[in-house]
Amino acid sequence: MAENRNHDSEIRYLNPVSVDVKKKKYCRFKKSGIKYVDYKDGEFLKKFLNEQGKILPRRLTGTSQKYQKKVAQAVKRARHLAILPFVTDLMK
Repeated sequence: MAENRNHDSEIRYLNPVSVDVKKKKYCRFKKSGIKYVDYKDGEFLKKFLNEQGKILPRRLTGTSQKYQKKVAQAVKRARHLAILPFVTDLMK
């Protein structure tokens, strides 16, 4: 009976358990030396938007606070000039 308990507590997996190695987040603006976020470059700004057109948070993109504010302002300006949509079903 003690042998059965040992077998029950042992967890077996069909596939090996994958351990995710998280990459270090970095600010692409600081790394590339970008000083100005151009609101007229829609393709670059799409990297900071999800499929619905919402601005991605800093914790996902790794952007520093200083440049996240500049990205948000640039996206809002691009939306007003119809370079980026306000809302969409599938952007990417």
